[in-house]
Amino acid sequence: MKSYTDKIQKFGRSLLLPIGVMAPIGMILGITGAFVQSYMIAKFPVLGNPVINVTLKSLRTIAGTVFDNIPLLFAMGVAYGLSKKDKGIAVFASVLSYLVLIVSMSVCLQVSGNMADSAVMSQMGQIKILGIQTLNINAMGGILAGAIAAWATDKFYNLELPIAFAFFAGKKSVSIICMGIMVVIGVALPFIWQHFVTGLTGLSVVFLSKFGPFFTAGGERLFIPFGLHHLWNALFRFTEAGGSYVIDGTTFVGVVPTMGEILFKQGPDSQYWSLMPKLTRFMAQQQMLCTMFAFPAIALAMYKTAYKENKKMVKGLMITCVVTALLGNVTEPLEFSFVFLSPILYAIYACIIGLGAVCLSLANVAIGYIRGTIFDFIIFGLLYKGTNWLYFIIIGLCLSVVTYFIFKWFILKFDIKTPGREEVILATNELIKEKKYGEIAKIVIEGLGGKENIKNVDNCITRLRIDLVNSKLVDQKILEKSGYTGIFFPMANHIHLVYGPLVEFVRNAVDDELKK
Repeated sequence: MKSYTDKIQKFGRSLLLPIGVMAPIGMILGITGAFVQSYMIAKFPVLGNPVINVTLKSLRTIAGTVFDNIPLLFAMGVAYGLSKKDKGIAVFASVLSYLVLIVSMSVCLQVSGNMADSAVMSQMGQIKILGIQTLNINAMGGILAGAIAAWATDKFYNLELPIAFAFFAGKKSVSIICMGIMVVIGVALPFIWQHFVTGLTGLSVVFLSKFGPFFTAGGERLFIPFGLHHLWNALFRFTEAGGSYVIDGTTFVGVVPTMGEILFKQGPDSQYWSLMPKLTRFMAQQQMLCTMFAFPAIALAMYKTAYKENKKMVKGLMITCVVTALLGNVTEPLEFSFVFLSPILYAIYACIIGLGAVCLSLANVAIGYIRGTIFDFIIFGLLYKGTNWLYFIIIGLCLSVVTYFIFKWFILKFDIKTPGREEVILATNELIKEKKYGEIAKIVIEGLGGKENIKNVDNCITRLRIDLVNSKLVDQKILEKSGYTGIFFPMANHIHLVYGPLVEFVRNAVDDELKK
């Protein structure tokens, strides 16, 4: 039976799918939202061309529809990520569960006489979703629906009923059971939600303080090795812990919905643009400190401290890690190269990023949205006015210098065996480069003790996550031949192998090999 910690990790990973969809959609919203602003058209008159302008506005509308239904995305993503028996049924049940939830809350509000007038419903914590006025529980509603659907799928997908009701047995029973559960929850939530909101609002006192970014940015780095950073981020991005903001009489809960309204609809000329530094200090600019400044500094420190005969190999590895983070916002490969070798150094790194985030906040830097790539910096930093991007560059460069010298000194002082400082040169990832996933899968299975020793295979953005019968059967010498860039045991009989952004193809190959 999996431990409680492992279940929490799996839940955190289930948020990756909706977040992965939000990221490119957010990019489209960012580009279209910026390019239809009057100040941008004044700078680039071609954007005022009727065809181009209508196209951009249409794309913004389409992308905006996705964001208007974020809870539904979370419902499907969580159901897919948590279910083990039949992911298709789980996703189907999650959609029904979410619909029943919002309708049940709406009915409860109506019957209890708490349904607010549409003109002031946002101030009363209510919202209109899919044409239904209901309680505004944001992404939490979708997450709840998805979790219930996943649980019901695994428990009742093979339910047997008397012959008279046999048609409703098995997989059909899952959705019916979910609907019944969500009716009960939907009726009860309006009475208890206010207490939950009060608790999160209390937590927001810490997040929204002057040094709040230290905890959010540093905390994110500390949670990454455990796979819980997505859960941590969702707390203040989508709930009252990130604050509530009133824009044109409408209340927005959490950082992401509020920022979306200001970035993509209000624009820099709006009176609400002054809120941006308060919002962006929790968002992408924290990640940009890592990908644009800290990572090159860490990579350079590792290269400089590597043994002479290993420098060529380390150079290629470090360039790959930095470029992957800079262009793809994937940070695990580099972070995993030292987090388990020296947790203290990793904690120092988290504190550096936290302090950098505080400095950005104090300088009123307002470079916003979710991802921390160079493209996001250009779109949300350089193209938008009033972002104070120059301060971001200055602070980032200072952080980069500090990070380099601290890492170089720490590695040499305590003889940390970072890449290139091992007695034996690390395994290369030639098999990954040549996309020989089938060969990698055979090596992985052999190194893990054979098919009979593998209970379950999963993956996140960069890691294979495998449950084992007996971890003592693992042969790391064999596994090295597969070209992983990191290996660790976060708990008994559970192993992580880091392969980078192409890990999904490795996982598919392992699944195929296990079926033979």
